[in-house]
Amino acid sequence: MWDTLTHNPEVVYGAAAALVIVVLLTPAVGGMARLIGAVDVPGARRVNRGTVPRLGGLALFFGIFVPALAFLPLGRETKGLLLGAAVATLVGAIDDFRGLVWWEKLGGQIAAAAIPTGFGIWVHNFTFPLLGAHQLPGWVGIPLTVFWIVAIMNMVNFLDGLDGLAAGVCAISGFTFCVIALSLGRPEPAILAAIVLGACLGFLRHNFYPARIFMGDSGALLLGFTLGALAVQGLLKTAAVATLLFPLLVLAIPILDTSFVVAKRIKYGQPIYGADRTHLHHRFLNIGYSQRRAAVTMWAWCALLAGAALATRFIHPHAHGVWHLWPTLAVAAIGSIALAASIYMVYLLEIVKLANPRIRRREAEARAAAERQTA
Repeated sequence: MWDTLTHNPEVVYGAAAALVIVVLLTPAVGGMARLIGAVDVPGARRVNRGTVPRLGGLALFFGIFVPALAFLPLGRETKGLLLGAAVATLVGAIDDFRGLVWWEKLGGQIAAAAIPTGFGIWVHNFTFPLLGAHQLPGWVGIPLTVFWIVAIMNMVNFLDGLDGLAAGVCAISGFTFCVIALSLGRPEPAILAAIVLGACLGFLRHNFYPARIFMGDSGALLLGFTLGALAVQGLLKTAAVATLLFPLLVLAIPILDTSFVVAKRIKYGQPIYGADRTHLHHRFLNIGYSQRRAAVTMWAWCALLAGAALATRFIHPHAHGVWHLWPTLAVAAIGSIALAASIYMVYLLEIVKLANPRIRRREAEARAAAERQTA
């Protein structure tokens, strides 16, 4: 790994530059957001107790855009990715400032996600377990790529409900994508993933509890777009058998959160794009966790799943057609820990809630308050 970094020093330089830019620029963006009234005020589904500026995504955008221009070769794919990131940030910033109805926001997300496909970032081939590698025609690969990127944008947006939560999860995801992309011989996605890591770490300086600024939709859509596009550019376009598993494990927290929320809203006949307090982070608060503890717990969960993805990539129990004992035990142990952590989280958030009528009542009251707010 060290040899790989010495041959790709842009990975470290990009991450460091992104961190410094975001740390220095975020306070100025926060001041501008206050001046124009782009702030979050306490409400039924808000967890902040005071007025907090949003639009932090603008600082994240410059923290990603500037190092990308400096350390990435400005090839066709890079141009498409940065242009799409700019559109995603713009859509989110407009929503932060004046608000968009759900179909306007979705249309903007689709437009942003379609841009990189026009520059060659789409799933050309895919390796199905047991079936091998298959070429995908454009009429399949391009819509699939757009759907994937839009889905990740919304998943990160849904996850952005606690101070530092989304930034921390995206930092872990960026680090993991960087390491895996380097191991697959994909330096350009690795550099961009490292830049995302640095930008998120810099933003956490101002966004961790108690947050002085929120990333807003501008930041959530930017990070979701970038991670979704990186998963395609750096992982899903390769012929490795486990490439589908990598992004599913690394992004498991936002995927699970969105799946639970959508299922709940369908169950209770609520609009999918509505707002409520059924997200995983809200459930942690409902069972008595503090914001800080809830965020750190979900970071640890994400890190365990990311560790399972890295173990899948770097530990080979079935090398050269022969099963090896210690690598097999290591993969089994890491996978068991990640699975046990996930089962424990489900137990904590569902079984404990069912056994405690006070928690059930609190969730029902929060759901009713959210319904009144959206009515």
